[in-house]
Amino acid sequence: MIAVLGPVEWSPPGVDLARWRAALAEDVVDLLATLNEVDPAIAALAADRALAESVAWPSMPVYEVPDLTAGAVFAAAAKDGYDQAAAVVADAPDLPGLLVGKLLRPLTTRPLAVAPADPGPGLLGVASRLPAPDWLPAFDLDGGSILELRSAAPQLPDVGSSPGWRRLRGPAELATLDPAVEGWETTRALLSA
Repeated sequence: MIAVLGPVEWSPPGVDLARWRAALAEDVVDLLATLNEVDPAIAALAADRALAESVAWPSMPVYEVPDLTAGAVFAAAAKDGYDQAAAVVADAPDLPGLLVGKLLRPLTTRPLAVAPADPGPGLLGVASRLPAPDWLPAFDLDGGSILELRSAAPQLPDVGSSPGWRRLRGPAELATLDPAVEGWETTRALLSA
């Protein structure tokens, strides 16, 4: 399970963008690190290596990828010997662990699975058997879509789907955070400061 450190272009008023991005990423990484039967990792561009290392748990792999396409992330995991991997955005701090498991479940019968960002555009995550299918188009989680992936697949059922979840990309999503939900401690602390 790989947290992908993509760009974050918005932060709440009065909150430093770099601190906001780090808080979001830390909460996603913390979630992945506590899931059972999951090997967590982080994928980042060279420019974001320091951020990745600052939120990584001890001995957690940090994959420095040439771009943030799913193909590059999956290639890094395959090189480490994994037979399946999932890439999840690092801007969904209150993501329930159950949804992460649902992203992996379709891989028992399909080569690829996706979870949409809700609301869109983009994806929350994508999972693949490794090596990734050769028909997998070049896409990142910000611009990818279920329709694009299903159109590229030899057969429509080759791409499974799982429930979506929100990404914190603007004030509308910020208003949907539920204080009663466990997790997202770092983001919560930054918002309450």
